[in-house]
Amino acid sequence: MPHQPNTTKGRRTRTKLLEAARSVFARDGYVGATMSGVATEAGMSLGGLYRYFSDKEDLFAALIADTHDDLFRASGATEHRIEDDPYQALLEANTGYLTHYYDNRDIMRTLVEAANVDPRFRDFWWQMRNRHIDRFTTVLKLKCAVEVVDGVDVRGTVEALACMVEQSAYVWYAQEEMQRAPMPIEEGANIVTRIWHRAFFGDDH
Repeated sequence: MPHQPNTTKGRRTRTKLLEAARSVFARDGYVGATMSGVATEAGMSLGGLYRYFSDKEDLFAALIADTHDDLFRASGATEHRIEDDPYQALLEANTGYLTHYYDNRDIMRTLVEAANVDPRFRDFWWQMRNRHIDRFTTVLKLKCAVEVVDGVDVRGTVEALACMVEQSAYVWYAQEEMQRAPMPIEEGANIVTRIWHRAFFGDDH
């Protein structure tokens, strides 16, 4: 069983190992990353690493454990209420999501790779996206009385638009070195927000 540190030194060591893991996963990807590579990056013995994490999957799971909750909170912390000012509420939600995605773009890029090769992380990714979709669907139904969009249950439209934002974030930020020019978060948030607003509220802001 991996060691769960209960001392200040142990917690610092674990944090150091997670920082090293982040660098290795970002550099080598999920498939290419190895426990020995993380140990080397951290300047620690392989045996010492195994005291804290049982395998690569356990290590990556620990690395992404907080990212989902932080992303969910970032996209839900809006000052404006959607029933009062839908455009501003959507803009704040999208800005929060894209900002947090950008700050964790190395982890998010690796998560996409991991989800394609490991059922554990495929399930994690699926639950993560559905949590966003379910929340916004509920908000539209309860606060805006939007049940149907062009004859289709509103959840289908929410899911399609959530996929658009997720893939846009992946292309703009997780693969930013392939872009001809950087996509500023403010501009990206405005682009996706205009599309969301038109879909659910009928006209542009």
